[in-house]
Amino acid sequence: MTKDEFLARFNLLTLVESEHIYKHPLPLRSAAVLIALIDTNNGLQVLLTKRASHLKHHASQISFPGGKVEQYDASLVDTALREAFEEIGLRQNNITIVGQLPPYETLSGFQITPVVGIVKSAQSYLMDTGEVAEIFHVPLQHFLTLSNHRVVSSTLNGFQHNVHFFPYKHYNIWGATAVMLKDLVAHINF
Repeated sequence: MTKDEFLARFNLLTLVESEHIYKHPLPLRSAAVLIALIDTNNGLQVLLTKRASHLKHHASQISFPGGKVEQYDASLVDTALREAFEEIGLRQNNITIVGQLPPYETLSGFQITPVVGIVKSAQSYLMDTGEVAEIFHVPLQHFLTLSNHRVVSSTLNGFQHNVHFFPYKHYNIWGATAVMLKDLVAHINF
């Protein structure tokens, strides 16, 4: 999918409700992530990271750059952009923000808002190895192909919910990241 096709679909549609229905019973901490779509000659690529293995939350999981809201962040967009710069050196002036997806509640007590942005072209990254073990790109088309979606039903605290997966090469993209990608796909697929 090209940048122009993506923008036409993303901007003309009303946001769909999230595939995720889990509601956390405790007060949540606010966070934001950047769904960065890299504009390449071969179509849009989704930027993903593998989190460092020593982290307290979601160690070694595949994620988007992002993190918790700090007092000095003016908005959720500012949080997502700041975290992307801190984690992988992605500069704000290379990103055009196109919108947000519905917030997602995690089992670990965060309400995460996905911020969607287009990155002009592939960038050189400056990875913070204290937070990120790896940076990689996946063609957006991989997530648009419905046969790549996997769902497993799970029960937590007596409530049943779906856990989403997107296998890609040797990566297992699952949980919050997979649901946000599924929500993005649901929003632009018609």
